[in-house]
Amino acid sequence: MDTTTYPAPQHRTATTTAPPPRGPAATFALHLGAMAVAMLLGMLLLAPVATALADAAGWDQAAAGPEAEALVMAATMTLGMAVWMVHRGHGPRAVGEMTAAMVLPFAMGLAPYWAGLVSAADALVVGHVLMLPAMVGAMLLRRSEYTGGHAHIRARTAWGRAVEAVAHRWPTLLALGLTFDSWLRPGIPPAWTLLLLGAEYLVIGAVRREFHRDRLLAAHIAGFVLYLGLAAVAATTPATVAGPVIAAAWILHIAWDAALHRADRVTWRWYAEACAVIDLVVGVTVLLAL
Repeated sequence: MDTTTYPAPQHRTATTTAPPPRGPAATFALHLGAMAVAMLLGMLLLAPVATALADAAGWDQAAAGPEAEALVMAATMTLGMAVWMVHRGHGPRAVGEMTAAMVLPFAMGLAPYWAGLVSAADALVVGHVLMLPAMVGAMLLRRSEYTGGHAHIRARTAWGRAVEAVAHRWPTLLALGLTFDSWLRPGIPPAWTLLLLGAEYLVIGAVRREFHRDRLLAAHIAGFVLYLGLAAVAATTPATVAGPVIAAAWILHIAWDAALHRADRVTWRWYAEACAVIDLVVGVTVLLAL
């Protein structure tokens, strides 16, 4: 009788380690590229928010000098990068180091400006030029963090868990940034945008080969027909009727987004989440514009 015993499997609940899918150099480059894209998106999406808040507070950002502009640039890019890093499982130390690598170059650019050696515009250019080498330097200091699989240590504090929860909702943050201007200048989209709403998931599902001549395909065709009809109504009726129809169509589309997000079919979950937020903001701001 075989009496060999085997050790019980170890259940790792505190950390999870993801093996690198590519070589160290390629993994390093992909990390750098992803963070660069995240920081650019942070600047593009959050800079208008900062400008709007400054205008609401009566603060002339342009008259405040390059220090204010450098602060806004550094803060918006750092926030975008930090959200992405937390989403990808990097710990607080790595995020803090990368934050320093993005903020310090702007301080180094302002130093010669304060000394009267360069112009305000050149000071900002210096900050941007030095940022990428500083990021590479921070990554090289912890090469294993960016060239291989790294352990994702779950946050132990309520604040850390809150930061992780926000980071994992990056599609919502992206959608809010893309639609921020709608709150400042609400308007009514053209009627033809309803055709896009009706067709987008039908096209995405077809490209991803999610339809197999089943009820799911029939449901999406019916949805497209419905939005085709709504677009026709909005295009042929007075503005007093077209506006509410367009608003209702955008808000109704949220149910479509939510259903696909829950089912994890047809489209990507992040895309469905972002679309739901965009549909809600557009629908509500259309009502505000009526």
